[in-house]
Amino acid sequence: MSSIPFVGLHAHSGVGSPFDGFGYPEDHMRFAFDNGCEALALTDHGNMNGLAYQVECAKKMKIEGKPFKPIFGVEAYFISDIAEWKVLYDQHKADKKKARQLDNGQSGTLIENEGETKSKGSSSINRTRHLVLLAQNQEGLNNIFKLISESYSERYFYRKPRIDFKLLEKYSAGVIASSACLGGVYAGCYWEHRESGEEAVLQAMRETTKKMVSIFGDNWFGELQWNNVPEQHELNKFVIQMHHEFDIGLISTADSHYPSQTAWKNRELYKRLGWIGKGKPEWLDMNLPTSVEEVGYELYPKNGDQMWQSYKKYSELCGVKYDDELVLKSIKETHKIAFELIEGFYPDNTVRLPDFVVPAGISADDYLSQLSHGGLTDVFDKYNKKDKKKYIQRLDHELKVIADRGFSKYFLTMKAISDKTNEIQITGPARGSAAGSLVAYALGISQIDPLEHGLLFSRFLRSDATDYPDIDYDVSDPMVLKEKLIGEWGENVVVPISNWNTLQLRSLIKDISKFYGIPFGEVNMVTNKMLSEATPMAKKKHGIKAGVYTPTFDEVMEFSESLQSFLKKYPNVKEQVEALHGQYRSCSRHAGGVVIGEELDKYMPLISSKGVRQTPWSEGQNVRQLEPMGFIKFDILGLSTLRMIEDCITKILQRHHGIENPTFEQIKNYYDSNLHPDVINLNDQEVYENIFHNGKWIGIFQFTEKGAQRFALKAKPRSIIDLSAITSIYRPGPLSAGVDRSYVEAKSDPDEIKYLNKTVRSVTEETHGFLIFQEQIALLAHKLGKNLSLDEGNLLRKVLTKKGTGKGHEVKEKIYNKFVEGCLERRIPKESANRLWRTFEYFSGYGFNKSHAVSYSVISYQCAWLCNYYTTEWLAAFLDKEPESRKEKAINLAKQYGYNIKPLNINYSEMTWKILDDETLVAPLTTIKGLGEKAIEQVLMHRPFNTVEDLIFHEEVVYSKFNKKALDVLCRAGALKDLIDDRFTGSKHFWYSVCVDRPRNKKKLTETIETYRNEGEFTEEEQIEFIADLTGIFPISKVVTEQVQKRLDELFVPSISSYDPDLMVCWCIPRSVTIKKSRNGKTFYVVDVIDSNSVSTRIRCWSVRPDRDQIHINRPYMIKPKYNDQWGFSTYGPINNTWMLLG
Repeated sequence: MSSIPFVGLHAHSGVGSPFDGFGYPEDHMRFAFDNGCEALALTDHGNMNGLAYQVECAKKMKIEGKPFKPIFGVEAYFISDIAEWKVLYDQHKADKKKARQLDNGQSGTLIENEGETKSKGSSSINRTRHLVLLAQNQEGLNNIFKLISESYSERYFYRKPRIDFKLLEKYSAGVIASSACLGGVYAGCYWEHRESGEEAVLQAMRETTKKMVSIFGDNWFGELQWNNVPEQHELNKFVIQMHHEFDIGLISTADSHYPSQTAWKNRELYKRLGWIGKGKPEWLDMNLPTSVEEVGYELYPKNGDQMWQSYKKYSELCGVKYDDELVLKSIKETHKIAFELIEGFYPDNTVRLPDFVVPAGISADDYLSQLSHGGLTDVFDKYNKKDKKKYIQRLDHELKVIADRGFSKYFLTMKAISDKTNEIQITGPARGSAAGSLVAYALGISQIDPLEHGLLFSRFLRSDATDYPDIDYDVSDPMVLKEKLIGEWGENVVVPISNWNTLQLRSLIKDISKFYGIPFGEVNMVTNKMLSEATPMAKKKHGIKAGVYTPTFDEVMEFSESLQSFLKKYPNVKEQVEALHGQYRSCSRHAGGVVIGEELDKYMPLISSKGVRQTPWSEGQNVRQLEPMGFIKFDILGLSTLRMIEDCITKILQRHHGIENPTFEQIKNYYDSNLHPDVINLNDQEVYENIFHNGKWIGIFQFTEKGAQRFALKAKPRSIIDLSAITSIYRPGPLSAGVDRSYVEAKSDPDEIKYLNKTVRSVTEETHGFLIFQEQIALLAHKLGKNLSLDEGNLLRKVLTKKGTGKGHEVKEKIYNKFVEGCLERRIPKESANRLWRTFEYFSGYGFNKSHAVSYSVISYQCAWLCNYYTTEWLAAFLDKEPESRKEKAINLAKQYGYNIKPLNINYSEMTWKILDDETLVAPLTTIKGLGEKAIEQVLMHRPFNTVEDLIFHEEVVYSKFNKKALDVLCRAGALKDLIDDRFTGSKHFWYSVCVDRPRNKKKLTETIETYRNEGEFTEEEQIEFIADLTGIFPISKVVTEQVQKRLDELFVPSISSYDPDLMVCWCIPRSVTIKKSRNGKTFYVVDVIDSNSVSTRIRCWSVRPDRDQIHINRPYMIKPKYNDQWGFSTYGPINNTWMLLG
């Protein structure tokens, strides 16, 4: 323990101060505790992103018997008056020279720029100062939350989130403030006035002090710091003078930035990594310091004795004398503030959901019950369902569990989201375990009837659990929906959730190696090989034999021999990689998560990223911060298949119902009347046979991968449960265990399946004797065990994998005893009961959520139904949805099914794929790279263009929108061919005359036609390049003639993407050839090729000589490659021996 009481009231972590602070809050707190401290404040720059970590760590330490007080704060960015700044900003904006200094970027990731804050600063418009704010109590914390939320608002944010005196006056209650460091508010007076002399500095500091004391009273403190920076000691003297003149309190702070004495070198590298790619700042030497003395200060969480030592050491080094008693008191004052002024509290984590979802005069429970019973009645009336009594019993049971758990308002909020969505978008039938809720179905949140499909509510919500429900909600366009919710409910009511990206292994090795001067080639070789080396061993470790697996950081470090050798050779890199891996790098946005509540800016310190309000904390697979703080995540997730379904319905209404421009209401009515799970015939065998048995795989959801397609062809599904089983089995775990093969065998010969008894048969017959769904384990445990509830059955699936003697093991033992006792009472031998229990344990690792599997299989079936009955419309919708990277493959698929693809044409290509007839589709103008939306609008508004004069001299076309660039790409993409008349000698002549030398009048057109007459036609090579580059579609038919393709088919030569090592040959088309040097100086080629499946592949050609070995791009070749997992495809020796030019 330290002999001098002290608490660090100024500290930074890498979470809230990335690339300035280093380490997670827990690292800082645990070091401080071990170092003899009882508390620590976290005061990151401009945010409280680390607060959730603080709370979590403090609670864990308390359980461990390590009482430690977390103090919540921020080092805010401060300017005196935002209104005055705005006047200055407008002046800069009006001045062309000064306007260049302006920067309106917004980001949730702030990198502290010491060159701006710890100096006068080059630009007054960009200048801010630091101000430390600490929460005394819950009121003070809420006020700091408001200050931060306001600082990120449009009014206050400029390059950084800023606050001013007016905001401080409004939200000062319960807040303690101090003057911060060399970048602080007092330091600002020093930097800006020191050239005018001491009195000018003091006068400015007096004005600041008066203002701060008027706001904070006795809660305003001057801050002293101890380092070897001479200016710091000058500032300290001025701060002490304010103490003497105004009797303000003084505190000494460590201003800690890393979590231990030795972590300074990690922080120094981390700081420099943050500036890579942003330009080297003048104030930062990018060379790494070799000692902490070279840095000039020690910024770890010190105890009182260490603070005193720092004071004595650095004051002596800088030759400055202080009053020892005054300094000692400033150190002790921090402990007094921490334990006498600041209350011991955790942030209020009352669950906050919106009140507007519950009408006045009725409770949330009663209103939910009213809506649920009303919705169920509507369902029965609409879909002619039977056994209403059974449904009402289930509904009342669910409502009781929901009410007992206090979740009624959650369901009402989810319904409010669903109602808003259904005004503008198609939604998914359901997702995840929420499909097992009849309440969700009755409210219209889900479209899946859980009773009809045998889905369990207890899989979704157990009566004995403590966590909140989690309803994932699929929509066609989540961004549009979120904008609608924010627009109608408010930006402080609907807040997107942040995701924090961290430093990863590959980029770390590359970046760190630069600082140690390691050759790039050596680094690149390791980073290229390490994953492929580690993956097989990592998969073996987990017993994974099939599917994709990405090894963890620890697994790559353990299993990659190349990486191990590299790190052994460069131990400095190893040390830094291990220290920096996982540190915060940047802020992004959760794919679909939002928090919904009222006055969220008061209850959490909201930040912004790229101008969008976001949460400071995250919630996801690896981090859980929002729910423990009282904020419930709502997942609004985008499913592109739903956009396809909307688009397909639009085309159906246009072609078969005579509706030229269908409204969303008409699209929704069609969906509800034809595709809703309660309406569509889910047992239509024509659909199963044509799509899943015969392999008509056009954009069928969950069946776009070859492996899933092959499995379906073998399994031949005939029901939704069959589809659910196939998609549940088609995952790495079950595939590696061979469940797919066993399932197909059992399904093909059901008479051979042996069931233990009728109960087991009733649960597993639908999956041909296999335990495929997690719910089956829960049901069997419930039905066979003695007094074993469904809730316990669902708990069982979570604890089955628990080992050891912990709480989970105890729960498992209790359920096991009930299960065996129940089996014995049913005359099932103990040996058979144990065998069944072992089956539970085996399949618990592979079992899948039936509610989710059924819900997603319904979407697969909806796709199949549309594909079967409206193939052309579905195909056009599929082509519209496919991204650039898969577009060519999609077009080839359309051709395989006999469709003609008409080339681009300015007079009949649309914004989306156009259906000419049941056999012909027209590529849209949007496929042309470089052709903007405004240019396309001009084309669609003013066509047809019958002549070139119509196109370039049209009276109504706005040529500032339909400009020279638009003409150029339209021409080179082939969309203007119909306008090339006999005045032109070819398409190249047309291009030069009309697009390159753009004529402004008809006379000039005549001149350009004559000037470029000799240009003639584009070469075949140029045409290929234009089409490939501008549309992303390689014109295979221009390269591989029918004669060549016929010969390849006769010889059974596959394309390279279908390579068969037993055949040893394949064909491909080179797209680029790059000459490279190996590590030992040998020349080799890297050849990027494509084939008829539109798959890009890379081939390395070894032992080549550029003077003799030539490969022609955009020409078909038959090749004899070799393949291995590490290098992929390679050829060896002279090109003529392994590459044969075709045609």
